Amino acid sequence: MTGDALTSRFREAVAALVPDFDNSDAILGLAVSGGPDSLALLLLAHDSFPGRIAAASVDHGLRPEANDECKFVATLCADRAIPHHILTPSTPIRGSIQSEARKARYSLLNGWMEHRNIAWLATAHHADDQLETLIMRVLRGSGIDGMSAIRSKRGHVIRPLLPFSKDMLIQYVTTQGIKPIEDPSNKDQSFDRVRVRNALSQLSGFDVSLASQSAAALDDARTAIHWMVDELAAVHVKPTANGCQLDKHDFPHEIVRRLLLKCLHICDPALSPRGSQLEPLIKGLERGETLTIGDILCKGGLTWTFAPAPKRNNS
Repeated sequence: MTGDALTSRFREAVAALVPDFDNSDAILGLAVSGGPDSLALLLLAHDSFPGRIAAASVDHGLRPEANDECKFVATLCADRAIPHHILTPSTPIRGSIQSEARKARYSLLNGWMEHRNIAWLATAHHADDQLETLIMRVLRGSGIDGMSAIRSKRGHVIRPLLPFSKDMLIQYVTTQGIKPIEDPSNKDQSFDRVRVRNALSQLSGFDVSLASQSAAALDDARTAIHWMVDELAAVHVKPTANGCQLDKHDFPHEIVRRLLLKCLHICDPALSPRGSQLEPLIKGLERGETLTIGDILCKGGLTWTFAPAPKRNNS
């Protein structure tokens, strides 16, 4: 596919996600690390919307090379008169490195957007990322919410490269005469994603962009289920003096599970029970039993009732 064809496809992808963007003065923010995917995002956005983009790179402080990589992106942006900022977290990242780095990255990018009055943030997730994520979610036993995988639009974050394969993006950057940066963590076998990526690399002859179609279909199904549960909850979940009750529960299991979660969250919004806790609770309530989960007393029968459990007397 030629550069012009890729640019046209990119504009179409942005228009599908933000229909009024082309006819507005909104600025498109770009998260750019210096890898081939994000460089393709930068170049395609620059060709598509000249003068209407801004870029940011995050130095998490985890690798000594990261600052030079951010400066590399800054130079590319300066050559094209693209506003660019390097963002760094105020405190060191600890704990689960990948998870905490992601949180820090989006926190910094959100602050940058707010300060610069940037309406939308585009990230460089592509079709191969989508397929890897779907496989990882399958291996972890995810339900339909998790199988929605990488959503093309979530709040102010858009992912216009999901229809593009990684090979397509690498080739595009190469034709621009730019050598992208390779993150060494992409070869670290201790990460689940790297192992899945290496396994998928043994396959050939598949159109990876179709993974995004599957994820989109699952996301549509997720949206439909959420809508149905909200409609049923409006009719059958009734507030009580100190909790709520569910006056009808002869629905398909997944609907019952989600209605139960709504009832539990009414009593304790911070409660996040695992599936292994919910399944025996549902079975017990269906048998008319009285059980507790967290600090919530749950009574089964024709109507299920939920309220804070009585305080224990430790005297």
